[in-house]
Amino acid sequence: MDRLDELAIFVAIIEAGSLAGAARRLRRSAAAVTRALASLESRAGSRLVERTTRRLAPTPAGLELAERARGLLAGYETAVSGAARDAVRGLVRVTAPVLFGRKHVAPIVSGFLDAYAETQVELVLADRNLDLVEEGIDVALRIGQLAESRLVARQVGRVRQIVVASPDYLAARGTPHQPADLSDHDTILGVVRSGVREWRFGVNRVRLAPRLIVNEVEAALIAARSGRGIARILSYQAADDLAAGRLVRLLAAHEPPPVPVQLVTPSQDFRAARVNAFLDFAAEALRALAVLRPAAAEDKPVS
Repeated sequence: MDRLDELAIFVAIIEAGSLAGAARRLRRSAAAVTRALASLESRAGSRLVERTTRRLAPTPAGLELAERARGLLAGYETAVSGAARDAVRGLVRVTAPVLFGRKHVAPIVSGFLDAYAETQVELVLADRNLDLVEEGIDVALRIGQLAESRLVARQVGRVRQIVVASPDYLAARGTPHQPADLSDHDTILGVVRSGVREWRFGVNRVRLAPRLIVNEVEAALIAARSGRGIARILSYQAADDLAAGRLVRLLAAHEPPPVPVQLVTPSQDFRAARVNAFLDFAAEALRALAVLRPAAAEDKPVS
């Protein structure tokens, strides 16, 4: 067992007054705590605590060792934290979806560079999920449930999949009130690899005959603004247009549950200090974004 770990366990025993209390504090088994104390007493060559049926009391040798141990442990923490602060330097490689990255991650990167003068960031914007290990990516922003269980995730918000159209389109063609109504409307569809042209609303599926198919979100937004048809996109993508009245949110009561927005890394073992610093900085900034706290269906006007 690590010698510093033994000292930490011993100090916890003295402060808790019992082996069981130290085990609870450290989230260790009682057997592991007992072994650590026995090992330490064996090396010290003397009894460090007096055991009674109710409580443990330190011997004079135990009191002296506990005091020295506290100093050693405090010095260790100071040395490690100081080294961590000094180590926030070097390159952090970050990836994010194009639109979200351009509007929200890029300003966060700029703030991080101001806060940590000895760092550099490479920001890779891509709407496909890059393999973090193969591409050498330190941090990725991912929207939706993770397919890769080996990734370590930190949730920073949620977004919704929403249906939108322009006021001009709705004035000309009417407003759909049920998902099934969409079959009578012009729709703007993203490219689907399966070839199945449909939108899902819970267990219900609506087959579509889209007038326009595009492979890029901004093109779909431009088409929707111009009255070309009804589009389905993520809530953050249309936030500005909704606020300005250029688009209207439809079928709110039928929206699927929100999906998580997460910062992910390949591993949490031995992450560089610069990566941990970026994760903390970005997580705080992202959690403050209103677009990652979309209103629930009951909070929106009926469409």
